[in-house]
Amino acid sequence: MTDDAVESPALRERVARPALALGAGTLVALSMPPWGFWPLAIVGVVLFEVTLGEAPSRRERVRIGLLFGAGWMYLGMGWMVQLTAPGYVVAGLVFALFHAGAAAIAPTGAWRVIGRPAAHALVEAVRFSFPFGGIPLATMGMSQVGGPFVGVVRVGGVILLTWLIFQLGFALAGPAPGIPAFARRFRPTAHGAPHGALAFLGVVAIVILSLVAPRGADTGEQFEVAAVQGGGEQGTSALEVPASLVTERHLDATRSIPDDANLDLVLWPENTIDVEAFDGSDIARAIAVEAARLDAPFAVGVTEDPRVNSQIVVAPNGDIVDQYVKVRRVPFGEYVPLRGVLEALGAPIEQIGRDANAGTGPAFVDLPDGTRLSVVISWEVFFAGRAREGVKAGAEVILNPTNGASYTGTIVQTQQVASSRLRAIETGRWVVQAAPTGFTAIIDADGDVRQRTSVSEQRVLFDTVELRDGRTWYTNLGDGPFIMALILLLGASLWFSRRPTRRA
Repeated sequence: MTDDAVESPALRERVARPALALGAGTLVALSMPPWGFWPLAIVGVVLFEVTLGEAPSRRERVRIGLLFGAGWMYLGMGWMVQLTAPGYVVAGLVFALFHAGAAAIAPTGAWRVIGRPAAHALVEAVRFSFPFGGIPLATMGMSQVGGPFVGVVRVGGVILLTWLIFQLGFALAGPAPGIPAFARRFRPTAHGAPHGALAFLGVVAIVILSLVAPRGADTGEQFEVAAVQGGGEQGTSALEVPASLVTERHLDATRSIPDDANLDLVLWPENTIDVEAFDGSDIARAIAVEAARLDAPFAVGVTEDPRVNSQIVVAPNGDIVDQYVKVRRVPFGEYVPLRGVLEALGAPIEQIGRDANAGTGPAFVDLPDGTRLSVVISWEVFFAGRAREGVKAGAEVILNPTNGASYTGTIVQTQQVASSRLRAIETGRWVVQAAPTGFTAIIDADGDVRQRTSVSEQRVLFDTVELRDGRTWYTNLGDGPFIMALILLLGASLWFSRRPTRRA
């Protein structure tokens, strides 16, 4: 035996496997906005399974899972570098460790094709609520918003869609009846087994269900909306751009709307008005003038003291008729978790003064004519439960006023549009998204983007929105049943994988 023959397996273990795991995670990241080529997510999961192999040690599973997660998270959350480089490093590591843990607990052997998808989908579900209430950015669901499987969210939301992509990828490379040749090079002992075929049947069944699942219903009524984008430079903070300038830009854009526009709503983005108290202020009077001119209610994003972030509805006669206060705040943006500990460690948190006050009300507002609109302010659109809450309460359209002006590039902005598209499909409702510097968008109930602004431009989007009622299965069920199903699936795969194999 030559030295090359001895060194080749060792070299593959030291270099090839880690590189392939990192590359697999990178492919998953590249399937997401702003890159957005959805098949790469499936290819990435296939390569991840190939890298793991049939029966690696627990230590090896942790190592491969960590590298897979790192390739995914460090690229997919690259926007975070400009805000806090140390936070970016920590966040990427924490979420990579989630997938290291999933790889460690999932079974080996033939049952891995069932257990691994469940484990990795579960840790993604955890990411929707932990830490700090959840950080659901760079998620698998976003990657599929332009693909053929996205209708699955009508059945079980993003969590079910995440499982489906993992299950499909693991089944393609796992112990299916026919194993690809490139997989056999890494797992020469792999053999045919029925588990992969069963996994494929599960995927097919879910896809078929998504095709027949209810999509909500058109009420036959239409809603004329104008979404206002004031424009301006991106990558700027509230400390660099006076609030009055942001407000004036949006007033200028609004004044360009013709008197005879025949609108049912004018939507302004989040944080476009910053005052001690909105009611009775000069800007409230200016909004009332425009509302009277257009004979249409306005929904405007207002920040009031003491740090309340809300969407306020102003009627054509100038009266304030409803208000929604943002419930889910951005960690390290609108409040600082563990503030005392971080201050003691000398962390630079002085730019975030007092924590914003969280709202407690339901996620909707009512217009003067009784039309109910679900409201998810900025960050809240990444959480399906917020939009679902408003729709269950009878909302016929979803509003997403947002503010991404502090981010350079388009990673966060494109991921937010993808999230708005997911919320539309999950609930069977149109979504109107308004941002001060981009992206402002109109999205129909099938998740198709009808219009979208460019970054930094001043523009008003006009569209005829369908008012819709009815509920999808996901609106009725939420995430709970599917999380429980994944736990049972993982538990069953672990149980059966540890049972002794009967021999003839």
